Amino acid sequence: MNVRELKKVRQVRRKHRGRRKLFGTPERPRLSVNRSHLNISAQIIDDISGKTLVSAGTNSKSMSDQVKTGANIKAAEAVGTMLAERARMQGITKVCFDRGGRKFHGRIKALAEAARKTGLEF
Repeated sequence: MNVRELKKVRQVRRKHRGRRKLFGTPERPRLSVNRSHLNISAQIIDDISGKTLVSAGTNSKSMSDQVKTGANIKAAEAVGTMLAERARMQGITKVCFDRGGRKFHGRIKALAEAARKTGLEF
């Protein structure tokens, strides 16, 4: 197993370890963040019904005119702000944050802080 495969296996293990502890309910859904090297997206999920309530990402048409690339902190902040605004329209104010096994650093942190500034509590 090469280094790249080993890093992916470790990240998936961290993701599953965190998922055992985090569970989205209708009162407090789960905010899940997905980051790739080109884009960042987030969604608010009710795990009991298994439905996505709100989503936002840099690869959506509404974000394509706001950000040039999805691979920087500015784009992550824009996604966090848009997600929090959409959540507020749905009546969602509290969420539990699922960082997907990644460090709370860089783009993940920028998205979370922008969502907090816009009104989400976690």
